[in-house]
Order: sequence, then C-alpha cells, then structure tokens
Amino acid sequence: MTRAPSQKIQWETDLDLAAGLGLNAFRFCVERARVEPERGVVSAEALDHYERKVDGCLEPGLAPLVTFNHFTAPHWFAAAGSWTAADAPARFAEQCDRVMARFGDRIAYGVTLNEPNLEQLLQAGAKLPPEAETLKARMPAAAAHAAGSDTYASANVIPAHRQDEFQAAFTRAHRAARDAIKARRGDLPVGVSIAIADEVAIPGGEERRDAKRAAVYDHWLREARGDDFIGVQNYERIVHGPDGEVDVDGELNGMGTVIEPDSLAGAVRYAHAVSRVPVLVTEHGIQTPHDTQRAAFIPAALRGLAAQVHSGTPVLGYCHWTLMDNFEWIFGYGAQLGLHEVDRATFRRRPKPSARAYADAVKSYREALSRTA
Repeated sequence: MTRAPSQKIQWETDLDLAAGLGLNAFRFCVERARVEPERGVVSAEALDHYERKVDGCLEPGLAPLVTFNHFTAPHWFAAAGSWTAADAPARFAEQCDRVMARFGDRIAYGVTLNEPNLEQLLQAGAKLPPEAETLKARMPAAAAHAAGSDTYASANVIPAHRQDEFQAAFTRAHRAARDAIKARRGDLPVGVSIAIADEVAIPGGEERRDAKRAAVYDHWLREARGDDFIGVQNYERIVHGPDGEVDVDGELNGMGTVIEPDSLAGAVRYAHAVSRVPVLVTEHGIQTPHDTQRAAFIPAALRGLAAQVHSGTPVLGYCHWTLMDNFEWIFGYGAQLGLHEVDRATFRRRPKPSARAYADAVKSYREALSRTA
C-alpha cells in the first residue's frame, strides 16, 4: 500500500527527490550489520525494510543499484578477524544470498564491495597525516580489548603493513559474493567499485604515474575482467612530474586538488582500457562548500563523459555522489558533496542550485538520446 505524501517516511521522500530530478536510478547499500546484527541472527525487519526500499525505487522508475558492502560490517564480524578470517568469504556469500533470495529479482545492478582500494589510494597520495598510522594501530587494538577479542579490523582502517593481506582477502570475498549473487540470478550485472583518480603525467612523470596505477588500481581492474562491469568512483585528477605530484593552477576543491571536470573521463578511459569490461560510474562528485562550483562542475564533467562514450568507451550509467550532504568518514558532516542541504535538527532537505543544474543536464542528454533513437 502506498502512503499519502503527508505520511511518507524520510527515505521515501528522498526517492521522490531523486525522481524529481529526472533520474532513473538510485544507488544504496544493504547494511549488513542491520541484517545480521549477531552472528547467525538474521533480522526479518531489516530485510523487510530493504525490500520496501527496492519496491519504492521501482514505483517512480528508479532502477535499484545495490551495494552489498559499503565499508561497514557487523561488530561480531570485525571482532572475529574481519575480512581476513578464513570463513569471511563464506559469511559474506551467505549475506549476499539472503539479500538476493529476498529481492534480487528486482534490482538492476549489484556492487559487491565499495572501494576496497581506498586505503591504498590514500597512502599512495599521502592524503593522511603521519600520525594516522599510529591511530590505525591503536583504534583496532582498543576495539578488540572492548570486544574481548584477540583481533578487530575495519574495511577502512587498515594499517600499511596489512594492505596486501586485506587486498587478497577482499579479492576472495568479492569472488565469493559474485558467485553467490550469480547463483541466484545469472543475468544480473555484478562488479566491484574502486576509488580511482585521473592520473596524468607531464614529461618525465610517466614512471611515477604508472607506478601509482600499478600499486592502487591495476589489481582490481584486472580482477574486473571476470565481472560484468567495473565501478568507477572519481573525484580528482593527480598530475605527476619527475619529482612527484605537481601542483597546478586553478580553483581548489575541498580535497585540496584543482577542480578538473575532465578527470572523470580520464578515469573511465583508463579503467576500461585495463579491465576490458564496461564501466559503471558508481560515484562522482565534488567536495566543496561553494555550490556554484558544483553547479558548473557537473555539466562540464558530463560533457567530458559523453565525449568519452562517443569515442567508443562503453559506459553503463552515471551516479552522482551524493543526493544530500552526508557523513564522511574522515571529515564528518563538514564535507559537503550533496545536491541538497540537510538541517541536522529537523532533517529537512533543501535543494541547492546544483540540483537544478544536474536535472537540466539529465534532461538535455535524455532529449538528445530520444532524437537519435
């Protein structure tokens, strides 16, 4: 039964916001900690919630793009070795299977893991201060002590010396998840999404650029050759010179790098060249408190993406990050990436000018497609 507008709950009105922008897809995560809060204890209420959300997407014509793990995991899982535990792939496959059994027949795409390479990207680009490594050792140790466990680990708090271990563990989990999803529905497109900057080089910087690509992206791009697509999540361009990263002139985003709309096309081009599978842009946006920058950035980035498509790169779709200002792991609520502001007391959403800019761009491309159909 559909509620009257005045009776709608928050996530339902958020779907209305997305549909009101003219969008035809909505990406969200099924939070595993809600579904299995204790090992072996499955919450029917949580699965009911996500099933309603899938059906809520379909009602206004939004294709549900489901991420099966977006960093967080149940407390019991983290305290039992997390992704590096011997049974982690099987436990994750069980979660994927129960989700697919409930509503897998109605989703459009499945993303197994969100940005399993994020920590490697942050380390390679020196995005974290030196003391971060100390904190990344102390935090899991404190959590393990509090949990009465010998170990505790999180998908996005990985000490440098464990990066290779976690990459191998994430790879096993991805494969197990993909197999479980496909066992329920072989025709569902499944892939993994990675964080990827547009890495470019000025003369003499090619070796450094290629080393960065090899260290951060290429494992997952090659792994994606066994998938249906590679998810690309791009926010910046990095320029490499003979002596390291090069500062270039221009307006800066909230990440401290120059605003470069064409970074999306560059990341998409490289991701497809290595993976050899279609690209799904699962995230793209700009961190900035100045929405005029976002309103100009989105149409320019989409023009570059369209040009890349016209040049022959297969792109399945584009998801902007994000519908509303959200909590970011490092920056909290201070980082602003949303198309809507959120009053943290009333939770009221207010559209920014960039929301209209995005809607206008979507409408323009849709009209262009209809003319060529």
